[in-house]
Amino acid sequence: MRPISLICVVLSYVAYTYGGSCTLRRSGEDDGPAFLSAVKACSHVTIPKDTILNISSPLNMTNVKNKHIDLRGTIKFNPDIDFWSTNSFSFPFQNETTFWIFGGTNLLVNGGGAIDGSGQVWYDAFATNASLVRPILLTLFQAENVLVEDIHMMNSPQWFNFVNEGKHVVFQSINISSVSTNANRNKNTDGWNTYRSNDVTIKNSVINNGDDCVAFKPNSTNIFVTELNCNGSHGISVGSLGQFPGVFDVVENVTASHVRLSNVENGARIKAWAGPNVGSGIVRNITFKHFSETNSDNPLIIDQCYMTDPTVCAEFPSNTLIQDVTFTDISGTPSGLEGSVVASLKCSPDARCENIVVNNLKLMAPANEGPATYVCQNVNVTGNAAHFFNNCTTT
Repeated sequence: MRPISLICVVLSYVAYTYGGSCTLRRSGEDDGPAFLSAVKACSHVTIPKDTILNISSPLNMTNVKNKHIDLRGTIKFNPDIDFWSTNSFSFPFQNETTFWIFGGTNLLVNGGGAIDGSGQVWYDAFATNASLVRPILLTLFQAENVLVEDIHMMNSPQWFNFVNEGKHVVFQSINISSVSTNANRNKNTDGWNTYRSNDVTIKNSVINNGDDCVAFKPNSTNIFVTELNCNGSHGISVGSLGQFPGVFDVVENVTASHVRLSNVENGARIKAWAGPNVGSGIVRNITFKHFSETNSDNPLIIDQCYMTDPTVCAEFPSNTLIQDVTFTDISGTPSGLEGSVVASLKCSPDARCENIVVNNLKLMAPANEGPATYVCQNVNVTGNAAHFFNNCTTT
């Protein structure tokens, strides 16, 4: 006899259930409760190709095991700003909220379908209200052994993916798209942010967005990023770190390899806060290699005065140490926004940057800007391209 628990309780929403499998169809109302019930009841949940689920309530799918969401259709979040402003899930880190929390062990999301955050209404509202808190599209929270692959993520109001307290997580073959249809920018639409997470891989993906392509937030360890194509982003970023007083941040053992960046604000970047009331931390064993950059404002940058006035930064330098960082095979042409500057390594005094290695640097200044120039401060550079920085300007 089939166990009662496998008969989905969302009968009007589910086309069929069998052997722990559920197939969801659009109800014409809020499909959030049906989606939640299906994931709880069934190990395999299919959203067919011709189905667009209307999600008008928050999705808390935590503490689940052995779940497969076969997303062939679309999960679309209702663009009701008033509702989500009071009903999305809150996280204390940087005052973030999210539509959807997915956590537990042995989780798979794939199928070639889409997750749509209906972001344009949020971009428009944020243009006139900078205090508006906007939801993250998908948050993996306390999730272990997770694979998310072959999914199109679009129009997130805020970050696309937040990996919070996760381990053994893989994203691959993800297509991220966040493009405003008017002059209101799609701000803070990071592709991925990792936080308090270990062993995360992000690979073989395309990202068109308005902020970091990938950012390694505090306590991200053993992270591997490869074969990404990032357009319109703020680059591959370690940080920002040391933001909160009394908090010690760690990012270590991170490799970003074979990344193509176009029309970006930054390429390979490390950023840390300074000032009289900030935290501290350490960045250690970081490798950026095989980066190809086109129209990048700052192809290679270490910034220990992130979001800090230069005068204040000089008086209260960053408390975050940066050690054992390698930049290898970074090529391309900057946008010219910084004139002839192609790379900037600006560290705090008292040896807060140590063992910075640069090899095979092939960055050309934009046309009509003259020879490429390099900016450095409080840093000794080694490697076969060290001569560029050993003779660089200090401003």
